[in-house]
Amino acid sequence: MSEHLPILIVVVPLSAALVVPLLGRRSSTAAHAVTLATLAATLVAASVALTRVLRTADGVWQYELGGWAPPWGIEYVLDPLSGGMSVLVASLALAAAIYAGPYLRTSGPDRIGLFDSLYLLLVAGLLGIVATGDLFNLYVFLEISSIAAYALLATGGDRAAVATFRYLLVGTVAASCYLLGIGYLYALTGTLNMTDLSARLAAADQPTATAVGVGLIVIGLAIKAAVFPFHGWLPDAYTYAPPPVTGFVAAVMTKVSAYALYRVLYFVLGAEPAAASALVFLGWAGVAAIVAGSWLALAQSDVRRMLAYSSVGQMGYIIFGFSLGSPIAIVGALFHVLNHALMKGCLFLVTGGIRWRTGLSSVAGFAGVGRRLPLSATAFAVAAVSMVGLPPTAGFFSKWYLLLGAFEAEAWLGVAALVGSSWLSAIYFFRVLERLFLGADESRPAPERRDLPFGMLAPALVLALVVLLLGLFHQPVVTHLLERALPPTVS
Repeated sequence: MSEHLPILIVVVPLSAALVVPLLGRRSSTAAHAVTLATLAATLVAASVALTRVLRTADGVWQYELGGWAPPWGIEYVLDPLSGGMSVLVASLALAAAIYAGPYLRTSGPDRIGLFDSLYLLLVAGLLGIVATGDLFNLYVFLEISSIAAYALLATGGDRAAVATFRYLLVGTVAASCYLLGIGYLYALTGTLNMTDLSARLAAADQPTATAVGVGLIVIGLAIKAAVFPFHGWLPDAYTYAPPPVTGFVAAVMTKVSAYALYRVLYFVLGAEPAAASALVFLGWAGVAAIVAGSWLALAQSDVRRMLAYSSVGQMGYIIFGFSLGSPIAIVGALFHVLNHALMKGCLFLVTGGIRWRTGLSSVAGFAGVGRRLPLSATAFAVAAVSMVGLPPTAGFFSKWYLLLGAFEAEAWLGVAALVGSSWLSAIYFFRVLERLFLGADESRPAPERRDLPFGMLAPALVLALVVLLLGLFHQPVVTHLLERALPPTVS
């Protein structure tokens, strides 16, 4: 079975998604237990696969589906980049699923089987995007994950349904752009395998058609990644979705789309002038996102919406780092993919838990909540401090690498945006922390000290602990994983 780990990473949650709703009709507890066991098995498979990849000399594990050799058959490729992303997606999926247990038992126990089925489908789609070596197969998994996400996001009520419908319309445009883009590249080369396409595209000698194809692909993936100014679907979708869904979707979904952008632009189209032009565009978009996302987050009175706009700004960090093209900047961007997934997952899980326990989500309403839910508030504080970029948390080191990359490239506007965004982040996060720990609402009686259930609290605490440990021991991650995820053209 170990020889089939690249496909098992995707097939295991995909198969369980078919079984869980049937099991849920008999026992919701059994259905959720199977979901947790499936995600744990997926995480183990992804971790073992990543370990094997890191131990090999070339660091690449190619898997041919059905015995059909590429480029005719679909190929899955695990390298330090895709293997690391697989572990990240699987681990956060397991954390959010554990968190979802107490929430679902009190909010809708009769829907656990259906919820878990859609959740597993979402996880399988995201893992497929990460593992595939075929551009069309990437589109298929992009749609699988999007459809499952639409269904899950819409379960938060009427406002969530409206926000999700807007997301669906925008997401359909994004998917159409991506599909048309790979259509152009297929017409030029006759292949959709990433490695084969990279070799054939240089001989196509059709710069205009290539530029159109690359432009459509970049726009489609930029919309999915909520890159400014294509971020309009994100704030409402993150604000009104159920807490377990937001905790997972906000943590990984835009990061997987950013991964796809990085993979296509650097590993498939690295030598193409159109790719260089796309990176210039993304660089300006990244700087605009850093400034606009942080400024808009500062203006929000709802913590969930503040975190949503903060995500827009943080995606700007990642895209800006990719656009610089130097090893240190790309390492910083990849490290921020990891850090932001952990930080934002923790923040949304805690915020959703506070709303679930107290009914409060406004900045003013958080007054004194830190005394009522001390452990939850502590987890929030650790992730918030890391978002600001204070040492020794992980967020400091990814921002430091990005700053070094910007200085090296003499991208002074980017340097100013990074520093200014950190100051704005400090303002809006410390405003919330002041309310949490020092504020008091005189209109309410003295709060009862009763934290979240263990199933909801434990994932948030673990993520906060990982954020600290990743900052203290970041160098092995950078050396043994992130530096090996650099494209050959810049390593």
